[in-house]
Amino acid sequence: MHCPFCGDEDTKVNDSRLAAEGRQIRRRRECLACGERFTTFETAELVMPLVIKSHGERQPFDEQKLRAGILRALQKRPVEQEKIEAAIERIAHRLRALGEREVASRQVGEFVMEELRHLDEVAYVRFASVYRSFQDIEAFRDEVDKLRTRRRREPLAGQLSLLGGEADPAGKATPKGAVPVVGKPPRRSH
Repeated sequence: MHCPFCGDEDTKVNDSRLAAEGRQIRRRRECLACGERFTTFETAELVMPLVIKSHGERQPFDEQKLRAGILRALQKRPVEQEKIEAAIERIAHRLRALGEREVASRQVGEFVMEELRHLDEVAYVRFASVYRSFQDIEAFRDEVDKLRTRRRREPLAGQLSLLGGEADPAGKATPKGAVPVVGKPPRRSH
């Protein structure tokens, strides 16, 4: 590695440590010519597939664009940033795991919808309405019906209900229009 101060290529590594939750290696280096010290970061170069848009154009995968779309759907929703970042990382991992050089934008959209469905039902319906180009209220109703069907098979895990009038995890019926809160029941004082 060339020294950023004098340009000499004779440098030595004094210290190496993991950084960024194990995704990088941080190296402290010293130039043997001028004695200056500097830090470098090493990361694995992971090739993401090209995204084929619906009109046939190919674009490099853009994690920032993915994040912006997810954040737009989750706007003003009570979802922790850590959960959002974990969802983005899972989507990127799934795309890499496909092992394909190109992937249809529709596949990326399906991965996003699956993650949003687990994070927040309101965000899921928001995203689905744009992604699937809902034309009328019936399209919304159909999507909500699909959520109800899935809910019967796999209950919510820690999110507010979009669909009132259903049993909450404690087994109590929720009145139509009320929003059950999923989580620990309140402590009772004796």
